[in-house]
Amino acid sequence: MAGRRRARARPLQWWRSRRRVPASGGLGACFALGKPAPLSYRRTLCRSWVRIAGEALVWVLTNDDGIDAPGIRALQQAVGNQGALVAPQARLSGCGHQVTTQAPIALQPRSASEYSVAGTPADCVRLAIKALDLEVEWVLSGINAGGNLGVDTYASGTVAAVREAATLGVPGVALSQYVRPQAAIDWMAAQQRAAAVLAELGRRSLPPGGFWNVNLPHPAPGSPEPQLVFCPPSTQPLPVQYRAWGNQYYYTGDYSQRDHAPGTDVDVCFSGDIAVTQLQL
Repeated sequence: MAGRRRARARPLQWWRSRRRVPASGGLGACFALGKPAPLSYRRTLCRSWVRIAGEALVWVLTNDDGIDAPGIRALQQAVGNQGALVAPQARLSGCGHQVTTQAPIALQPRSASEYSVAGTPADCVRLAIKALDLEVEWVLSGINAGGNLGVDTYASGTVAAVREAATLGVPGVALSQYVRPQAAIDWMAAQQRAAAVLAELGRRSLPPGGFWNVNLPHPAPGSPEPQLVFCPPSTQPLPVQYRAWGNQYYYTGDYSQRDHAPGTDVDVCFSGDIAVTQLQL
């Protein structure tokens, strides 16, 4: 299965500091017990993932829901407000891997570490790696409001951001929050689960061209705390359906009713656990 492969790759620069975290504790242990991570381990996570070299920042946060979306702010909190945020100025959900090459891309600094971009998620990653004065070692994309499971990854701007990073030799993690019908997202829970997932993925290596796709479940109240499951992506199609109104067609497919094979990312996430899939160029 794609997510279970342990590929050989160049050790990341934060690997040694990561190994100093006691094996019996930390984010992983707290997550398994359904407890919030202690502040000391949140700080260890930040020290392990983030290295400041002069004014350079080693990781970039982006998304496809826009720079003011609650999901990217939850991701900022999950990593201790570290790194640079380079995100689209508007919501571009479902934009896929579009890039801008025939027109200028406007970039508006909001602060020393935040940039609003009049472009796509892939544009944001290209600018961060190739145009801005940032030493990028990781790209994090999300947290998307809605799942990006199975074949969704081909249309997802969230996943396209880390795929673009992989084409430029930079590893990344895409994070999405599946939403049950008629239910609201608990962004605090998403933040805590994202922090736990990143802590675990920080202990694993990726081959060149590899990247992670993470989907957080939306458990009903009173459900057990989700567990992290490495799994392959589903290849079954979405329930693509339309309702006609004159010469206009409205999409009516029910995301929550999509087919899924046992053990795939759709099955894992819909069953209430965190689906983690390793994808490759």
